Amino acid sequence: MADPRLAPAVELARRYLAGIEPRWSHVQAVGRTAEAICQTHNVGIDLAAAAWLHDIGYAPQIAQTGFHPLDGARYLASIGATDLVVSLVAHHSGATLEAEERGLGPELTEFPEPPSDIADILTLVDMTISPDGRPITIDERLDEILTRYPENDPVHRAIQRSGPVLREAAARAAKRLGLADVRGIPVL
Repeated sequence: MADPRLAPAVELARRYLAGIEPRWSHVQAVGRTAEAICQTHNVGIDLAAAAWLHDIGYAPQIAQTGFHPLDGARYLASIGATDLVVSLVAHHSGATLEAEERGLGPELTEFPEPPSDIADILTLVDMTISPDGRPITIDERLDEILTRYPENDPVHRAIQRSGPVLREAAARAAKRLGLADVRGIPVL
């Protein structure tokens, strides 16, 4: 059963993303997986809230710049989300390099970087769940992103640059969580 403290985050994600598939399937799996990690590893609830909200910037009502981590973080800050949730959303899964590729690096610095141990867990969860909510390896996820976006797209360029960093972050998180490998996370 979901932690009742997460109800506002889950409802907010549902309100803005439920009609956007496969994004909604991905977000639900990321959110539920992060919830399970928070419960079994005594990680603060803000991680799970950020997992539910990490892609909220894709919602057309929220998108301003077209860069979902920045748009999501700005929106969440405007409605009073915790600083940790906002920073996790702003900087999730290699966002700093994508901001550079988009010429939005200075804008992203509006938000401080989150603690790396928590950010690593969000990266692990986000990067081991496919767009349609299935568990996959990090390499499969990176390949999927590179295939989905053309070579001249800033997402493609950012993933090419950030792949090693994302793999390292996920490996650190898996080790901290006591997982034999990154495939050991429970996708619920």
